[in-house]
Amino acid sequence: MTPCRECQHEVSENAPICPNCGAPRPANPNWNGWGWEYKSKAAIGNLPLLHISFKYRPNRLPVVARGVIAIGQFAAGAVTIAQVGVGIVSVSQLAVGVWAIGQFAVASSLIAQIGIYFQSGRGQVVKSFSEVIQWLLANA
Repeated sequence: MTPCRECQHEVSENAPICPNCGAPRPANPNWNGWGWEYKSKAAIGNLPLLHISFKYRPNRLPVVARGVIAIGQFAAGAVTIAQVGVGIVSVSQLAVGVWAIGQFAVASSLIAQIGIYFQSGRGQVVKSFSEVIQWLLANA
C-alpha cells in the first residue's frame, strides 16, 4: 500500500484509480497523463528539433506536438505528420500549410481529397481560394 498522490489515502500500488478521490494511477507520483511523448534535447530556439506526442494530460486535453519536426495526433511545426497538422510542410488528415498532403487541406500547393489552394492543387474536389470566394459571393 502506498499513499495517493492527490489525497494521501492508502491505495494499492496497482490501483487504476483512487477509491477516495478518483485520481487516475494514484500510486505513481510522476504520472502526468495517458499516452507517450518524446522531445529531443536538440533545439532550434525554443522548439525541439523533434517532438513526438501521442498523449493526453490528466484533464484529458491532448498534448500538441510542437517542434521543427512535429509528429502526433495534433502537431504544429516546420514539418508535421499528424491527424491534424499545421506547418510549412504538412502531411495530415486535416492539413494546413505552405505545401500539404491531406484528406482535407488548405495550402499554397496541395494534394488532397478535398482542398483549397492559393497556387496549385491536385485532388478529387480541389478549388482555388479565388474560386471559393467567387462561389460564396454568388450564393450569399
